[in-house]
Amino acid sequence: RTHCAAARETGLPLVIHSRDADADMARILQDEMGQGPFKALLHCFTASRALAETGLELGMLVSFSGVVTFKNSQELRDIARDIPLDRLLVETDAPYLAQVPFRGKRNEPAYVAHTARILAEAKGVSEADLAAATTANVLRYFAKMPPLTDAEAA
Repeated sequence: RTHCAAARETGLPLVIHSRDADADMARILQDEMGQGPFKALLHCFTASRALAETGLELGMLVSFSGVVTFKNSQELRDIARDIPLDRLLVETDAPYLAQVPFRGKRNEPAYVAHTARILAEAKGVSEADLAAATTANVLRYFAKMPPLTDAEAA
């Protein structure tokens, strides 16, 4: 709750990593949003569809890591499929959770392309469209981040 208040006060997004606490997290976020809006995103999302839907209802973004590439993560890919493109982020969570085909090894930022490919497939969009959407999302949501150079944007 202190972090929610800080996000509200600073205008900086709150990055939430919630594990095995979906009902508690949803309740806290709903209560805190009732005190005034703040930006937040569900980081390294591996939770339930219900928590994803609560986050979306509250205006949050949902970010997926390499876990979405794992063979046994079909339910997670199904949730990702239903997240609107303008509310989706892709992340590495490096050095953890390396994507298939690097599972079990140290994760590297360059591997995020594998996560993006799987998310694009799940959503039925091109990798380029997914990249454009997620880049726009991060720049919009992290408004204090400097703009990308031409090389970074490419």
